[in-house]
Amino acid sequence: MCMSSSLKSATLPAFANETDHLALLDFKIRITQDPLQIMSSWNDSIHFCNWLGVTCSTSSKRVLLLELEAKRLAGPIPPSLGNLSQLTGINLRNNRFYGEIPQEVGRLQSLQHLNLTSNSFGGKLPTNLSYCTQLRVLDVAYNNLIGQIPYHLSSLSKLVNLSLGENNLTGTIPAWIGNFSSLYVLSLIQNNFQGSIPSELGRLPGLGFCRLASNNLSGTIPPLIYNISSMYFFSVAQNRLHGSLPPDVGLTLPSLQIIYGGMNNFSGPIPLSFSNASQLQVLDFGNNNLTGSVPQNLASLQGLVKLNFEHNSLGNGEDGDLNFFNNLANCTSLEVIFLQYNNFGGVLPSSIANLSTKLQKFIMGGNMIRGDIPIGIGNLVNLNDVGLECNYLGGTLPDILGKLQKLQILYLEYNKLSGPIPSSLGNLTILTKLFMEGNKFEGNIPPSLGNCQNLLLLDISHNNLTGTIPKQVIGISSLSISLDMSHNFLVGALPFEVGNLIHLTELDLSNNRLSGKIPTTLETCLSLGGLYLEGNSFEGAIPQSLATLRGLEQIVLSQNNFSGNIPKFLSKLVSLKYLNISFNDLEGEVPSEGIFANSSKISIFGNSKLCGGVQELHLPTCAGSCTQNSNPYFKKLRVSYARLLKSTNGFSKNNLIGSGSFGSVYKGVLFENGAIVAVKVLNLQQKGASKSFINECNALRGIRHRNLLKIISACSSTDHEGNDFKSLIFEFMCNGSLDQWLHPKNNVQHWSKRLRFIQRLNIAIDVAYALEYLHHHCQTPIVHCDLKPSNILLDEDMVAHVGDFGLVNFLFEASNNPSKSQTLSVGLKGSIGYIPPEYAMGGQVSTLGDIYSYGILLLEMFIGKRPIDEMFKDGLSIHKYIAMALPEHVMDIVDSSMFFVEDDEDVNNDIVERTITEEDPHVIVSNRIKECLIYVLQIGLSCSKTSPDERMPTNVVVGEMNTIRDTFLKFKKKNTRRMT
Repeated sequence: MCMSSSLKSATLPAFANETDHLALLDFKIRITQDPLQIMSSWNDSIHFCNWLGVTCSTSSKRVLLLELEAKRLAGPIPPSLGNLSQLTGINLRNNRFYGEIPQEVGRLQSLQHLNLTSNSFGGKLPTNLSYCTQLRVLDVAYNNLIGQIPYHLSSLSKLVNLSLGENNLTGTIPAWIGNFSSLYVLSLIQNNFQGSIPSELGRLPGLGFCRLASNNLSGTIPPLIYNISSMYFFSVAQNRLHGSLPPDVGLTLPSLQIIYGGMNNFSGPIPLSFSNASQLQVLDFGNNNLTGSVPQNLASLQGLVKLNFEHNSLGNGEDGDLNFFNNLANCTSLEVIFLQYNNFGGVLPSSIANLSTKLQKFIMGGNMIRGDIPIGIGNLVNLNDVGLECNYLGGTLPDILGKLQKLQILYLEYNKLSGPIPSSLGNLTILTKLFMEGNKFEGNIPPSLGNCQNLLLLDISHNNLTGTIPKQVIGISSLSISLDMSHNFLVGALPFEVGNLIHLTELDLSNNRLSGKIPTTLETCLSLGGLYLEGNSFEGAIPQSLATLRGLEQIVLSQNNFSGNIPKFLSKLVSLKYLNISFNDLEGEVPSEGIFANSSKISIFGNSKLCGGVQELHLPTCAGSCTQNSNPYFKKLRVSYARLLKSTNGFSKNNLIGSGSFGSVYKGVLFENGAIVAVKVLNLQQKGASKSFINECNALRGIRHRNLLKIISACSSTDHEGNDFKSLIFEFMCNGSLDQWLHPKNNVQHWSKRLRFIQRLNIAIDVAYALEYLHHHCQTPIVHCDLKPSNILLDEDMVAHVGDFGLVNFLFEASNNPSKSQTLSVGLKGSIGYIPPEYAMGGQVSTLGDIYSYGILLLEMFIGKRPIDEMFKDGLSIHKYIAMALPEHVMDIVDSSMFFVEDDEDVNNDIVERTITEEDPHVIVSNRIKECLIYVLQIGLSCSKTSPDERMPTNVVVGEMNTIRDTFLKFKKKNTRRMT
């Protein structure tokens, strides 16, 4: 009995605090994932103070610390955690905990450290944390917290570290944070805070680390911030801050080591005083609007590691802009120079040879630098990324580049480099990306490039290269992103070694002089998504071996000498989105299944021996066969008045989607098959409506093109009261008219309906293709006579379709030059603002009248103003307004909303140096994009000239607009590559 009593007494201290024990057990049972079996140690075979991650007081056996960092645990935190009343520290950093942070944490009044960063906590910050007045560290970064920072937390006056970054917090940064006199770390990065930076933060005497980047902060930086002499890290990048940087910034922040101010709207010069911040290691103000020169005295920053002023407006495009390089040799720690996309001119000084040998990234693309690449660049032996693209560099490429054996990425595209590609580039054995397109390189492709066995991307397109494709290069098996040799003068057969490209996504050999058959080894390139072989002299049948390439999305084999039938397997490639086999010598029946069922996704022009296919293709019926068109849009539907009445809910106002001169358009649902259609009901009381109906029927029944509005059926009947009723039923365009996008009716629509530059360009090209078809590819040339934004409709993919053929004219007069074919004009043809001047003076209808309307449309699309805008008066027209502005003031007249970048967009958008908002409608774009804008507007001016004979023909318009788009997309592709 005595022994039993003694044992019982000895075990009591192990569970002296049952409250802590139960709280820990509750914590354990909430754990839903424990791959490292951490919780297996939490069992009653040992005292809970010895459980993994638990630290207790040696005297009281109360839990003091809960330390479970990076244990891959998942589960919610139970409210019972608040029962561990002696806790001074909780560290659950870098796990997978979820749910809300319980309010009961506020009961831990001895808590000094709370670290929950890098988990999946949601909900709001608990207001009861205000009772944890001993907190020194509050770190809940990298979670999913929402709401505002509660005012209750103003009681945490002893905080040394407040880290709330990488959440979804909103509201403003509270001014009362300025009362936290002990605060050393403040991190609010990447939330949705808005408003200005409170000046009260300038009262934090010991603040050393301040991170406010990636929010929606606006205004200027309060001057008091620059007086915090203890601050060594300051980041306000990716906000909407503006104003100039104070000239004495380097004097007032003597401890500054790192400053990030990129992706804002800062303007003015780079302060000379930065040279006084002698501890500075990172100076980053990329993506702003800074002007002037780079100060020479930055050379005094001997500890500088990173210098970034990319995407600003530095330099004047003149000699001497780069003289600051002469002194940068003093920055012996320099590893990164980002100065791309500014206005630097002149030549690269030979003094770059004296830059720090630690330099790893030297990025100067998108400027106006000319002359040769200095041989001294070979001294920078640690370079891994060189960007000299989109300049005016000339001469030959120095062999010395082959010494840079740590080079991984080399951007040389879109310069004026000439001569041969140096064989020494084959020494760059760890090179992953090589961009050389858009130069004047000549001679053979050096086989030594085959030594670059780590290449992921090789682009040598748009040069003057000759000779055959070396098997060593076409067989680089590491290539996975793209191999582009297009637009050269390469000859001979495609080597069998192409089969080594088993990881390649895109192969472009188009527009060369290659010949022979496609090797069967191509069948092993199972990752191919794009195959572009157009514009060569390949021959033979389209190889059956391509059937294995199930991932192909685009195949372009046009303008070759392929013969035989179209292989059936092409219709079975489920990933295929576009197929172009035009201008070959193919024959036989065109399949009707798979991609061939949609004529807008294939091109088969120029193969005179083809037959069959869907009706849209207008091919002759194959001999000895009877094919049935399965496309539902062009079956002979019998649509009655009663059916249309039902489908539009009695032509209700709720279904009305537009009105025009001769009638109204309603949205309808054909109940038999659920198809959504647009029903155009003619107002027969309006003079000319009946003729419009006949014109539109005559025009649409004989034409088919992907950029023309597709008619489904027509109805000519009587309504329930015996009145004549005429209606046309069209394919429904879910994105409405171009007019609705260019000229939204209210502010909400204005910010929800914004067409980006590339979208406007695509739409303009779509319309040009439609006109080219009407003018040159119909049996009888057709003049639309009413081209304007409201008659251009957009489908779900934002593809443009020209509609409303109520005013069309058929040019029956035979002529070798259809653009000169004319019919007599009867009154004005078209809409005010778009009517060509010759029509107003009684001239005759011609295709050149459509060209005039297209020109006005093009000008309207890119400046966002109608031709009848109230500003165009007293002799000022939209044509004159734009002509006076080009080229110097193009950015003063264009619609800046086309450069707005949505939050969830990618970057496609790095073509702009910064985005715009409702509050800040100003936008700055790169010189290359300005050039594209100028060219587009010049085409618009050419098309809308007063004299018809001076207007640009439709086929030329199509070619020029496509060239602009190709230039833009190449530039965009290059910027995307840079971002990745």
